Amino acid sequence: MTDRKTELYDQDLDGAVWRKATASGAENDCVEVAELLHGARAVRDSKNPEREPLRFTASEWAAFRAGVIAGEL
Repeated sequence: MTDRKTELYDQDLDGAVWRKATASGAENDCVEVAELLHGARAVRDSKNPEREPLRFTASEWAAFRAGVIAGEL
């Protein structure tokens, strides 16, 4: 794992502000997103908030979003 990724996973998310992702459907299959330092994001399943969230650097998040918008994912 790169130093930036290590920093992301070392961050304490206890005070994170989670919001429902705009792409989440009405079926309650919700993905929640929290903003982190330097444009990074954390992502978790709202049905399992106790599980470790995935964390993306700003560039990873931009690439992920671009792929979703383009219909690649």
